[in-house]
Amino acid sequence: MATTMVTPAIAGEIEILTRQTRAIHGVVRRNVEGFTQEDSLKQPEPGGNCLNWVLGHLLCIYDQVLPGIGQEPVLGVGALKRYERGSAELHNAGEALPLADLLAAWDEAAKRVEAGLGTLTAEKMDARAPFSPSNNPKETLRSLLAAVFFHQAYHSGQTGLLRRMAGKEGAIR
Repeated sequence: MATTMVTPAIAGEIEILTRQTRAIHGVVRRNVEGFTQEDSLKQPEPGGNCLNWVLGHLLCIYDQVLPGIGQEPVLGVGALKRYERGSAELHNAGEALPLADLLAAWDEAAKRVEAGLGTLTAEKMDARAPFSPSNNPKETLRSLLAAVFFHQAYHSGQTGLLRRMAGKEGAIR
């Protein structure tokens, strides 16, 4: 019979993931501070996506992962379809969710991710992931979370560049 005890090793792993999600959340919040809806829709040139899309995309990824860590999605895939990986650049303001709504959902998603991480055991981490972005048939929850947190950190860094492109002073020094 498998044990569901949280070992010191898994507790350390969860602590690292928790620190990562807190850092990612904080970086995005600091970089978005003082943005208006209009600011969030400014497009980088010569291409790329605006801050509104990046924030919606970060939420889209968390909403996909939350059920795998025992939490409910915040907005749901349908509400975030426009922000899915590979979707077209967001140029039409009418397709964008309000920045205030995205930020409120971002805060809630961070809380749910942290709560979900706190429930994980070695067995859950070693279990097959609910999906695999790389179509890896052997994807575990552990490997999925590692990929997701890398992804989230990558895009959180983009928010700093988008802040500067919107004409705002850097938020992180």
